[in-house]
Amino acid sequence: MKTATPALPRNLTLAANALVSQRLPSALALKQQLPLSCALGTQVNTHRQAVRAILDGHDPRLLVIVGPCSLHDAKSALEYAARLARLAQEVSGEMLLVMRAYVEKPRTTVGWKGLAYDPRLDGSDDMVGGLTLCRELMLAMLGLGLPIASELLQPMAAGYFDDLLSWVAIGARTTESQIHREMASGLGMPVGFKNGTDGGVGVACDAMRSAAHGHRHFGIDPQGHPAIIETAGNPDTHLVLRGGHHGPNHDRQSIAKVHHALGRAAIPARIMVDCSHANSGKDPSRQPHVFEDVLNQRLEGDRSLIGMMIEGHLFDGCQAPGPNLRYGVSVTDGCLGWDSTEQLLREAARRMQRNPSARAI
Repeated sequence: MKTATPALPRNLTLAANALVSQRLPSALALKQQLPLSCALGTQVNTHRQAVRAILDGHDPRLLVIVGPCSLHDAKSALEYAARLARLAQEVSGEMLLVMRAYVEKPRTTVGWKGLAYDPRLDGSDDMVGGLTLCRELMLAMLGLGLPIASELLQPMAAGYFDDLLSWVAIGARTTESQIHREMASGLGMPVGFKNGTDGGVGVACDAMRSAAHGHRHFGIDPQGHPAIIETAGNPDTHLVLRGGHHGPNHDRQSIAKVHHALGRAAIPARIMVDCSHANSGKDPSRQPHVFEDVLNQRLEGDRSLIGMMIEGHLFDGCQAPGPNLRYGVSVTDGCLGWDSTEQLLREAARRMQRNPSARAI
């Protein structure tokens, strides 16, 4: 007797709460629309090699990732980039300055998700326009001679500008994610994994070990089709300390514990300190204090401290997204203003010049 095929429950046809509202161009289509020139492609590769050389200890300079918590306005972002490009030339003997070009923002609950998602900051979520604007902005920054850094949050979005980046962050909320570890294993640039929001470095150690290995995983090819992605593994990863629920982790005692944890996991001691977030108590005016503490440790001989990260914009503080925004002020985390940032970096360069051991390889 033939068994009847059971009917699907009616509610399954109503289970999906998501609709396709608009198709995005493929990553390849946007790259063809806004191509990376051969000259700028060579520049990106040179900057990636410079970052790798710092990580490996072959370049004695300090790696400094600096710029707005998030990009939200093209004009102020490019003004900041132009100022940073001039300063980068002046301190190039002691530091490699890399522009923060963060266009995705992780949210604990809800909120503005970044320029790639909502470029008009009005909830219209014009992601086609957002991706286009992000790529245009990054190309303009490259045209100023700057290396660019960004946090990669949505793996599908990464392919729209991964060819422009010289350094990538994986955030505290996503360091534990297998998807992000797989993505990092296939990226062609150095990747910094942040410690977890609890302040522990265990998940970041696991992430670096995972990303160093090759993977086969579900993904999207450049034409926008679902595909099996095969990666070779990324040897150029490192730890980013950003503090945690219990406070900062940039002090000497915390760094010593981090050294022990990295050694136990057989991971090279390559440490960047994020001067913002829990390390500064989310007070942007405390970022110079964190920076100077880490610089002192570096000048005293701890060469595992390869760099720092600063959240800075043209002007101090932050503001809520809205219709009447103040020019050059962050709409996400509070930032250090340009004048204070410039003074901090110039003084750090002078101190490094006066300390020959800081330049010794």
